[in-house]
Amino acid sequence: MGKIERMLTTMMLGAAITATAFAAPAFAAPDRASAQSDDAQAGDAQAGDAQTGDARPAIALSQGWRFHFGDAPGSVTDARFDDRGWEQVSVPHSWNHIGAYALTRGTETDNRQGVGWYRLWVDAPPAKSGERQYLDFAAVGKLAEVWVNGRHVGTHKGAFARFRLDVTEAWKPGQRNLVVVSADNSKVEPGSSTSEVIPLSGDFFVHGGIYREVSLLQLPAASIDPLDFGGPGVYAYAAKITPESATVEIRTKLRNAGAAPRNLTLATEIRDARGKIVARSVQPVTLAPGASEQRANVNIARPHRWNGRADPYLYSVTSTLSDGKARLDRVSQPLGLRTFRFDADAGFFLNERHVKLHGVSRHQDALGSGWALTPEQHAEDMALIEELGANTIRQAHYQHADAWSDLADKAGMVVWAELPYVTTPSVSGGQGSEALWTNAEQQLREQIRQNYNHPSILMWSVGNEVDSAKGFGVKGSPPKPLALLQHLNAIAKEEDPHRPTTFADCCEGLTLVQTAGEKLAGTADLIGYNRYYGWYYPNPLQARTDLGDTLDKFHRDHPALPLSLSEYGAGGAISQHSDNVRNGFVNFVGRPHPEEYQAWVHEQTWPSIARRDFVFASWVWAMFDFSSDLRDEGDAVDLNDKGLVTADRKERKDAFWFYKVAWSDTPALHLAGKRYVDRAYPVMDVKAYSTASSATLAIDGKPIGTAPCAEFVCEWKNVSLRPGANTAVVTATEGGKTLRDTARWNGPDVERNGLRINSGSLAGLDLGTRQFGSDTFVTGGKPVVLNLVGFGGRSMAPIRQVDAADPALFDYWRDGAAFSYDIPLPNGQWTVTLHLFEPRKTSSPDQSLAVKANGQPVIEGLNLLKEAGAPLKELVRTFPVTVLHGRLILDFSSVSGNAALAGIEITR
Repeated sequence: MGKIERMLTTMMLGAAITATAFAAPAFAAPDRASAQSDDAQAGDAQAGDAQTGDARPAIALSQGWRFHFGDAPGSVTDARFDDRGWEQVSVPHSWNHIGAYALTRGTETDNRQGVGWYRLWVDAPPAKSGERQYLDFAAVGKLAEVWVNGRHVGTHKGAFARFRLDVTEAWKPGQRNLVVVSADNSKVEPGSSTSEVIPLSGDFFVHGGIYREVSLLQLPAASIDPLDFGGPGVYAYAAKITPESATVEIRTKLRNAGAAPRNLTLATEIRDARGKIVARSVQPVTLAPGASEQRANVNIARPHRWNGRADPYLYSVTSTLSDGKARLDRVSQPLGLRTFRFDADAGFFLNERHVKLHGVSRHQDALGSGWALTPEQHAEDMALIEELGANTIRQAHYQHADAWSDLADKAGMVVWAELPYVTTPSVSGGQGSEALWTNAEQQLREQIRQNYNHPSILMWSVGNEVDSAKGFGVKGSPPKPLALLQHLNAIAKEEDPHRPTTFADCCEGLTLVQTAGEKLAGTADLIGYNRYYGWYYPNPLQARTDLGDTLDKFHRDHPALPLSLSEYGAGGAISQHSDNVRNGFVNFVGRPHPEEYQAWVHEQTWPSIARRDFVFASWVWAMFDFSSDLRDEGDAVDLNDKGLVTADRKERKDAFWFYKVAWSDTPALHLAGKRYVDRAYPVMDVKAYSTASSATLAIDGKPIGTAPCAEFVCEWKNVSLRPGANTAVVTATEGGKTLRDTARWNGPDVERNGLRINSGSLAGLDLGTRQFGSDTFVTGGKPVVLNLVGFGGRSMAPIRQVDAADPALFDYWRDGAAFSYDIPLPNGQWTVTLHLFEPRKTSSPDQSLAVKANGQPVIEGLNLLKEAGAPLKELVRTFPVTVLHGRLILDFSSVSGNAALAGIEITR
C-alpha cells in the first residue's frame, strides 16, 4: 500500500468500508424547553403556555424547586410531605461548588457526594384527549430517580445524557402535580450505588444535581418518537455530495402510543440559511401501535457545504407529522453538508482540503457555577476558543450540553465527542461487570443518537486512558479494559457507520503506570495519545525531542492508523513565576507551577506537532482550569491548573497568547511575563510572541536590540532593569503593519535590599521582607524536592520537615558534587549567607564541602551532617566577598558526598 493510498479503513460489524467520504449532515441538539412562567412562586411552578411556531411545544420547569441534600424519609415523594424548610432553588442547579485560587479549601467549598432531593409543584395545563405527557431532563448527575404524584416513573443512570420519561399515567392535566427527583453522585466504591455507572474514576469532579434544563412535553399519541434514547427522532446522512447536488437520507422515528393504527402524513423539508425551501418529501404513513421508522431521500441542488471555520454554513431540516386535519408534531433542526477523511500519512481533509487541526479540550464547568452553566457561559467559552484561533475542540470526557454542540456547529469547529469510559472498567479488577457494560452501552447509544446530526462532530471517542487505573490508586491487579473498549467500538459503528471511532491512550510505551499489558492501539479507527513531555515524564528539558521521537515511533509502529495528540500541556499558576524555567524542579502535582514554565512547555511542544502532517490533530489540555478534587497544586486547591485560561475566565495565561500568535491568520505580537511585575533580579530574559520574523525591544526608551522570532518566540537575554519601574516596548513590522505591545516591570533595589536565590526551586519565594527569586545563574548539580506528593496531596515520599528558621526555603534544594553560580552584582563589599543542610539520614564521615567566591576559598572541609548535628537541620554559613567586575562566582564542590544548598542571600 503506497503512502498516498494508505487511507483509514473502518470496520462495521465485520465489513470493511473506506472512509474517503464521511458526510453525515448534522442537526442541532434535541429540542430545548423554551417557555417559562413569570408567575412561579417559591415552592410552586405555574406552567406557561406552550411555545408556538416551528419548534415542538415545550414548557420549562426551571423555577420553584425545593432542594435538600442527604437522607430523606420515605414520605418525601408524598404530597403531604412538608418541604418548607428546604432550600429554594432554580434549575439548572448543582449543590457542588469546588475549586478555588487558594492554598487551602475555604468555607465556599462544597464537595459533598451523595443524594440530593428536589421537589416541584406544577400547575399543569389541560391536555387534549389522548395526549401524552413527557418529562424531559437534559442531564442529572449522576443517577436519577423520578416520581410524579407519589408514583415512581423512571430511573436514569448516567450524568451527561438527556432522558425523557412518559409520565402520562401518573400526570394530572389541568391540576397541580408533584415532581420529585433524587440525584445521586455518591463516591464510587465497591458496592456503592455508582459503582456500575461510568465514569468510575478520573481527574475531574462529578457534580451532583439537576444541572441542565427540565421541561414538560405534551405530545399527541402519534408523534415523532421522544423516547429514542433521548434523541431528536430525526437523523440525516448525506449519502452523496457533488458540486451539482447532494443526496440526503433522512430517518424519522415515529411512535404511536394508541391502540389502533393511524393513517398519517410525514412531510420533510430542507431550507437554506435564508429560509428558502430547497428540498421536500411528502409520504403517507400507516402508523401501527408502537415505534417505527420512516425513510426519505431528498436532493439539494448546488449544495453549500459546511466548511469548518472557513464557512460553517447550515441548512435546516424539518419533519412534520400530520393527520390531514392538523399538525401532530414537528421537529426542526440545523443541517450541515460536508465530506471528510483521515489519512495515516497526510492527516485530515475536510471537503478534500487538507486542514491541520489544532485546538483544545474543554470541561463543562466554571468557577462558582460548577456544571450548572448558562447559555451565556457556553457562549463565552466558545468566544474565547475562537479568539485563540483553534479549529477543533475535544469534548472531555463525556457528552456536553446541546447548547455547546450547537455553538460548535455555528463556529465551524471540528469536534471529538467522547464517552465517559475513563480510567477503568471496574473498581475491583477484571473486565467490568455485566451491569457496567450495559450502562456503558446505554450511555454510548444516548450520546450518538442525541448528537448524531451535528456537523461539527466528526469522530466518536469510546474511551479515555482506560488502562490508567493503577495511576489513580485502584487496588489489586490492573483491570483489563480492552474487551469493553472493543464492545463499545462495535456499538459505535452499529449506531453510526459514517463517522470514525477513536479513543485516547495514556500508556503505550510508558512504564510510569502499571497496566494489564493489553494492546489497545488499533481497536478504534483513529487514535489519540495523551502525552505530557515536559511535565509528568523524566527529563522535562527534553520535551521537544522526546515528543517528536515518540510521535515518529507511534507512526512507524502503526503505519495505517491515523494518529493525533489528544492531550498535552503543563500546569500554570498566574501568581507564581520563574526567572529561569530550565533550572528548578518540576513538581507536576504540587507547588509551584510557574506561568512561565507552562508557556515554555507549549513553546517546545507545538513545533514538534506542526511539522508532522501525519498528526491529524492536537488538543491542548486544557482550555480552562477545571475542578478536580484530586488536585492541590500551583496556586489553587481542587483545580487542575493546566488551562490556558483561568477557571473564572478572567485571565488569559501566557500560553494562551503563544497559541493566539501561532494560530493567528493575521499579524500579531504579545509581550510575555506581564504578571511578573516585581522582579527578583536586576536582569531578566524578555520574551515576546510574534508572527513577524523579528521584533525590536526598548526599555524606558533605550534600545535593547532586535531579536529573531524563531517559531513565533522572540527573546532578549540578560536585559538589565533599573530599580523601580521599567517600561518595556516591543515592536515588529509585518505586511506593512506596525505591531506594538508594552509591559511594566519593577526592578529590585539590590543595593538596599540585596539579592536572594531559592536554590532548586522553579519559582520564587516571598518571605515577607525577603524576596527570593527562582533558581537562576547556576550550572551543574540538579534540583531536588524535599517531599514529593501525588494527586490530592498524597505523599509519594516520606514527609520530612527541616528544622530551620524558614522551613519553606528547604522545600527544594540544589544537590551535587559540583555546581557553580555566576551572579550579577554591583561592585563593592557584600555578605553572603548560605542555607545548607544534609537531607540524607546518613552521610560519609569523610564528606568535605568547599566553596570558593571569585576563586578565593571561603569554606573548606565542611561536613554538613557533622556540623549541623542532625539530618534535616539547617546549617547557616556567612562570609564576606568583594565584587570587582560586576559578577560574583560561587563554586561548590564536595568530596565523598553532595552539597545540599537551599538558598543564597547576598546583602550589603
